[in-house]
Amino acid sequence: MTVEVETVRAVEVPTRIVHGPGAIARLGAEIGALGVTRPLLVTDKGVAAAGLVERALEHLDGVVVFDDVYANPDIALVGRASALYRDEGCDGLVALGGGSSIDTAKSVGVEVANGGSIADYEYGHTPIATRIPPLVAVPTTSGTGSEVTLWAVITDPERKIKFNVGGTPLIGPHVALVDPELTLGLPPAVTAATGMDALSHGIECYTCDYNQPFNDAVALQAIELAGRWLRRAYEEGRDLGARTMMAHAATFGGMAYGTESAGAAHAMSQSAGGVHDCPHGALTARVLGPVCEFNAPAAPERYARIASALGVETDRMDSREAAMAGVDELYRLTDDVGIPTMEELGFSEEEIPMLARIAFEDPQTIGNPRDVDAAGYEEIYRNAFSRGRR
Repeated sequence: MTVEVETVRAVEVPTRIVHGPGAIARLGAEIGALGVTRPLLVTDKGVAAAGLVERALEHLDGVVVFDDVYANPDIALVGRASALYRDEGCDGLVALGGGSSIDTAKSVGVEVANGGSIADYEYGHTPIATRIPPLVAVPTTSGTGSEVTLWAVITDPERKIKFNVGGTPLIGPHVALVDPELTLGLPPAVTAATGMDALSHGIECYTCDYNQPFNDAVALQAIELAGRWLRRAYEEGRDLGARTMMAHAATFGGMAYGTESAGAAHAMSQSAGGVHDCPHGALTARVLGPVCEFNAPAAPERYARIASALGVETDRMDSREAAMAGVDELYRLTDDVGIPTMEELGFSEEEIPMLARIAFEDPQTIGNPRDVDAAGYEEIYRNAFSRGRR
């Protein structure tokens, strides 16, 4: 057996992870240990209405609240939050919510520490030079893993795209406070979309061209946990055990990114998410199966391992058979948790050529394990529309 020699790689994990039911009680201690006396709490009105902001405020002093975050946060939103941070003399950040709140807080940190607009720091443009102010990220969904990723995703409404910021530990939260009790009230649809997002991170990071052993380990764990527990969390939302395992899946999925990005599914969902304002996790889930079906022939051994992680009995199958059996299981899971169709997410088949073009232009295309051009994206999109019909 010949082992392919790797190039020199690096793994950077700048975030302290505090996790477990009731971990929210540690919020004051964690932010205090970072020397923060006047934090800006970045959240959204839905999290506030659910009573979670009130729970956080029980453990914070001198806090300023910014609760205007919305799904798919854009450049202007980040600018408004940064202005409040400066006007109120804040010296640190608490992000409470899903990926939108955490990405907004990271982006505020980039602006206040480095100057200018978050648009300046689109990946490949101006590099981030200074570490963001102390940030404690408290996820209230189990999906993006943004509490441990080295990325933020921000929308540019003028170009109708989302862009990445980061790829450096300088943007990583200082502490991730992962309390699965905060996810007990999530509606089934949100549970499904965010859970499938966590699964997609594991799958895409495990199969991307720049995979490496550390990322493989956490990616596979994310796949195994989501494959086993997502249906349970979706069907029995008050099951703390299932919620805890999905919280771990999300964190592992976020860690799987490292300093890299993902592949075609995220290139599609990120670019299309700038065209129609829809849930990122649901859109990623809808294209994930078709992307895996497209990719499996190029990396059958890896997709066969994914099938095993999803619970498929593959002992009597060769790698190609096992890979496709895993794709079939992924389609079943997508249907079992009620992921909306492409049409229900606001898209039409007439948009496929445009959607394929902007997906091909997304930088995450280069990480895909199978070469994919605009024509390939059109094929995947056609499959996503046809597979999703009810």
